[in-house]
Amino acid sequence: MVTLKQLAKELNVSVSTVSKALNNSEEIGKDTIKRVKELAELYNYKPNKVALSLKQSQTKTIGVIIPNILNHFMAKVLFGIEREAGLHGYNIITCISNESLNKEKESFQLLANGSVDGFILSVSKETQMENEVAHFKKALGQGFPIVMFDRVAHDVLCDKVIVDDFDSTYNATKYLIQEGRKNISFVTTIDGLSVGKLREQGYNKAILEEKQQKPLVLKIAKQEDLQEKIKEFLENNKTVDGVISADNASGVIAINTAASMGLNVPKDISVIGFSSNYISSHSIPKLTIIRQHAKEMGASAAQLLINRLQNRNIASDETTTKIIKTSFVKKGSTL
Repeated sequence: MVTLKQLAKELNVSVSTVSKALNNSEEIGKDTIKRVKELAELYNYKPNKVALSLKQSQTKTIGVIIPNILNHFMAKVLFGIEREAGLHGYNIITCISNESLNKEKESFQLLANGSVDGFILSVSKETQMENEVAHFKKALGQGFPIVMFDRVAHDVLCDKVIVDDFDSTYNATKYLIQEGRKNISFVTTIDGLSVGKLREQGYNKAILEEKQQKPLVLKIAKQEDLQEKIKEFLENNKTVDGVISADNASGVIAINTAASMGLNVPKDISVIGFSSNYISSHSIPKLTIIRQHAKEMGASAAQLLINRLQNRNIASDETTTKIIKTSFVKKGSTL
């Protein structure tokens, strides 16, 4: 592989001149820049990234840790992170925690050895259930900035990107009340997560304000059959005429289950869920959704981290929490 020194020798210029020319320095004339780049292209010269990172104390790489790559929302956030990072000249290394605290810790240990400049992550379910944050604080103490998105650890002083989980669920519940629904239920498979708790709180507030019913919440564990639990719930609560789903699957399943029981959606029962346009199309009628704008969330997380990496004078206690507004997308499952 050709080196800067070899290019400099052939062009009869200094190594410094070659380096500056390749970086379009204003100190170097246009003709020299042209000659250097043409020769570099001829020899397929590639800069040594390891050497550059050692010299600059930067890897220009971001570590991203997500809990589940099969989750459509997480995959879209990852797309937003990667695209925004690329625009600023950064690469990403992605690790999957698979909702495991130990896997999450291992990912930090793997990447904090000089492979990355900072971290973007969504906290694993087990980490939130155990309320374990020592590995986050350790990384921050070692000088690695962290940006958390969606699922966050509130006890960790770092930048965060979240959606308006409480307000969006509160407003969705109000929408069903305005439709004339008298017995609205809340279905969740994520009650142990920070986002799940906020969504349930938003639902509870809207219900308690109206005083027309008591909160009616169905919590479904990971190992339980989602369809069977929703069917059993609807059979035992025949007056339910509205459903708010906290996750990206149970809303679609609620529509399909209601239809299989002979209920007309939305005449007999309305359903709203946190989801994407893609997932909402898997039911007839299509699910009315609370859309989270995953790509925007990813881009915002990358922007926050890169801004901190490029402005090292920002104090560690000067943190930012950016709230991404959701959108209410009305489709066929509501009136």
